[in-house]
Amino acid sequence: MNETTRNDTRRWGRLAAAAAVATYALIVFGGIVRITGSGMGCGDDWPLCDGRLIPPMDLETMIEYGHRLAAAAVSVLVVLLAGLAWWPARPPAWRPLRRIGALALVILIVQVLLGAVTVWLELPPSSVVLHFGTGLALLAVLSVGGCVGLMGGSRSARRNDEATRWAAALALSAFGVALLGALVANLDAGPACLGFPACNGSWLPPGGGLVQVHWMHRLAAYMLFALLAAFPFLVRRWRPAERPALVAAWLGLLLGVAQIVVAAAMVLTLFPGALRVAHLAAGAALVAVLVVAAWLVARPSDVA
Repeated sequence: MNETTRNDTRRWGRLAAAAAVATYALIVFGGIVRITGSGMGCGDDWPLCDGRLIPPMDLETMIEYGHRLAAAAVSVLVVLLAGLAWWPARPPAWRPLRRIGALALVILIVQVLLGAVTVWLELPPSSVVLHFGTGLALLAVLSVGGCVGLMGGSRSARRNDEATRWAAALALSAFGVALLGALVANLDAGPACLGFPACNGSWLPPGGGLVQVHWMHRLAAYMLFALLAAFPFLVRRWRPAERPALVAAWLGLLLGVAQIVVAAAMVLTLFPGALRVAHLAAGAALVAVLVVAAWLVARPSDVA
């Protein structure tokens, strides 16, 4: 790869990283919309808000309308990324960026359509959880895109060994725990399982579906935390010369600790809004960091 191409791909990587940060902010903003009960702040209209391009602004409408404007900004960034990656006459070094740009654009389209359907159906939990999941998927793809652009390499050029499979499974596990958390939140199952770390004073709590959904999320989170605690030590053993992967593994563990602390405080103080937002923010950040860690673990050591 010549220096001009390397500089161009780095600029693309910086744009992808900025899009990832914007997508992360949008996910957190979406949590604020849900927690404040502002999801129908624009009524059941989409893409307009209460039938207008610029509606009258009460608080709920301001929050939902602001979320839609933030989503529009993310959309512009993703479309720009895809357009730059697929610009004619790009050299072969752009192939991984083209794949990432195309995948991000497809996920964005699905995300926008799910957002519209979610509004039209007046926020059914299944649609809201899917909308959240596609947001996390977009964040993951853009995070990897930033890494590929800035550091070089390809998503398809990777090592296929125990370390790679373990790191990928950990990232997928974090994604699954986050989706379970979204299900708990959207079914309003938080208060069904009080106390911490046990549920309603029991490690085998009786009760109906909401208790079991919440308890399943907690058990999955506890298992994820145990794996996170081992992750940095395994990366040190498997990839002793690769400091970025080790740094990402330690950051994942720190985020896991923060997530457990915030979750405990949230349950013990009966789910205040600020801690619910912090819980979502830490969970989304953990998914992004573990996806990046998995890419770093999988990345061939001879990539320049």
